[in-house]
Amino acid sequence: MPKKVRRAGFFCLLVLLLGATGCRRAPDEAQIRQAIEMAVQATAKGDASAVVDPLTSDFDGNHGVMSREDLGNLLRVAKLRGETLHAAVGTIDVLPRGERYVADFTVTLARGGTWLPAQWDVYKVETAWRREGRDWRCYEATWVRQF
Repeated sequence: MPKKVRRAGFFCLLVLLLGATGCRRAPDEAQIRQAIEMAVQATAKGDASAVVDPLTSDFDGNHGVMSREDLGNLLRVAKLRGETLHAAVGTIDVLPRGERYVADFTVTLARGGTWLPAQWDVYKVETAWRREGRDWRCYEATWVRQF
């Protein structure tokens, strides 16, 4: 077999293998971490829709204190006021709980100026996740202010 044909065949096989691995979905834990990180990034952009996107319609925040709609509206009001929001998340620990997952992390939220925030808080957050269709959605979260 000519060298060009072997190279072309090898290249086609490589493309097929890479394509097959590229079609696989990320592990559940990675999907949950990615959803949290994307929500943190959306907070900094003031994108309320993207922040609440991974939340279920029956989301329960801090034992009935905040619903999905409440959280979205809080971010929308901050944006309308022209407030600058910053968020940074620490290590995200994701643990299976039967068919669901729990993700724990620390998040630092800051409001105010670009360089020096006017106000900042650190929260310890615990979130509970369940699968809805092909996606993992957060259905419950509790948070406690650390400082």
